[in-house]
Amino acid sequence: MSNWGETSNISYQQWRDPEISVVTFRGTAGDSLRHDEEEQCGDYEVYTTGMQTVDLGERRTGQDPTEDTFTVEDAVEAIGFGKFQWKLSILTGLSWMADAMEMMILSVISPQLHCEWMLPSWKVAMLTSVVFIGMMFSSTLWGNISDKYGRKVGLTMCMMWVLYYGFLSAFSPAYGWVMVLRGLVGFGIGGAPQSVTLYSEFLPRKSRATCIMLIQIFWALGAVFEVLLAIWTMPTMGWRWLLGLSTAPLVVFVIFCFWLPESPRFDVLSGNRENAMKTLRLIAADNGKTMPLGKLIANKQEERGRIRDLLTPQYRRTTLLLWFIWFANAFSYYGLVLLTTELFQAGDACGVITQGAKTEPKCKLECKYLTLDDYKDLLWTTLAEFPGLFVTLFLIDRIGRKKSMAMCFLMFSVCILPLYACVGRVALTVFIFIARAFITGGFQVAYVYTPEVYPTATRALGIGTCSGMARGGALLTPFVSQVLLKKSVYLTLSVYCIFCLLATGASMLLPIETTGLGLQESSRITAGKEEMKTGQMSNGSKASPTHTSYGSSYNS
Repeated sequence: MSNWGETSNISYQQWRDPEISVVTFRGTAGDSLRHDEEEQCGDYEVYTTGMQTVDLGERRTGQDPTEDTFTVEDAVEAIGFGKFQWKLSILTGLSWMADAMEMMILSVISPQLHCEWMLPSWKVAMLTSVVFIGMMFSSTLWGNISDKYGRKVGLTMCMMWVLYYGFLSAFSPAYGWVMVLRGLVGFGIGGAPQSVTLYSEFLPRKSRATCIMLIQIFWALGAVFEVLLAIWTMPTMGWRWLLGLSTAPLVVFVIFCFWLPESPRFDVLSGNRENAMKTLRLIAADNGKTMPLGKLIANKQEERGRIRDLLTPQYRRTTLLLWFIWFANAFSYYGLVLLTTELFQAGDACGVITQGAKTEPKCKLECKYLTLDDYKDLLWTTLAEFPGLFVTLFLIDRIGRKKSMAMCFLMFSVCILPLYACVGRVALTVFIFIARAFITGGFQVAYVYTPEVYPTATRALGIGTCSGMARGGALLTPFVSQVLLKKSVYLTLSVYCIFCLLATGASMLLPIETTGLGLQESSRITAGKEEMKTGQMSNGSKASPTHTSYGSSYNS
């Protein structure tokens, strides 16, 4: 076999399972070594365990050599992107839009209730933090539900929850009721990231990053729509109408959620191969494509939704780094959103307090209702979501996920530095606009990277735990952007700069680059071992190893 060319995917497979090394050989001596997806089906794989080597034959040849087989990944790639994915984009996008509106509303009603109910600053900060407390404690739970009972079940339940308590919060008679009901809203919003889990599992490899990034446009639309809604309702109808009308996207989602299909990847993993085939045929018919010939391979059922699977030796470093990246991202993103309102309220009333040789700008932030100019500036900075998405969309497949995240964090820190000076309102708006564009882009790259790095059995839980860490950062940020700011502008800005610089390093330390790789179906390559043993016991009969989407290429 010395005449056969060897590809370069060994290191990645060893990262997935150190007990197995996978060597891929080209079927014809002298063939050029390429990693094109179209040629993978002709590869031969040799699984080696210790000193034993067993040739398992062609990848897609089952125990009956006359019968072709295919995986969900093969079917999704063959069907491609089409009408079905467009409809799914709109429906899952509505959940993102609702999430953005519920978040953006915090920066609008906080100043209103601060003045209307004469609340101290710590109570104003708690109005925001209680939402993130609910999200932090529920994110892992919703991920667990989605991994155990299905992506559709988890996403539909959490959206109905947000609709119910979001509408009820509009009738809150006192501060305590607002706290409780908004906390319950936050508990439901913790499941919103599962829309990305569901959406990503229907996307072909080549368009996955682009589609997940574009669906984030619904987040930007939700944030912009919330500001426009506030401009219309706050001066005349008040904050209660704003809370009630902000549930409109959820009403549309609930009406059409009956169409939402279950992920065929989840169905196959949970043993429901017939449901998976039914869904795949529906997608193929919608897109006007044909299904692959043969029989759908059903992976061996695994335990799903276990947090300890995220901390196995193969995933521990990735998980811990991602937890910090998500924490820093949300801490900085929501901090900037709240900081924007506070600094705009200060306007040009930024004095300098001299204490000995020490000077520091201090914003005189008192109880003040948001004016039309404040709403306009808030709208302009919110529009920064769009260029941030498009810049990141241009870079994510060119320089990779890791470098894109690192660049966004670094540029955010650079844009924060001019705010150390007591700049005017126009300059303040410009720098906050650019900073928000980059931190938005970093958040969206994290949403692309995370579902790609985890297998189907723990994908929803992986996103859920990362989202939970993000909500922890969002929980703490009001006490920096709303409370600490009144004490020290310098210290407030320094906290955000330091966290984003650390996140820049964490992004580059991630052990794997997922650009161009398929979604992994199984957390371990155990099925390949079992098939190898079967092949040894069946007098030389060839067995089909479990198809691993990541086997195509790996760039460390």
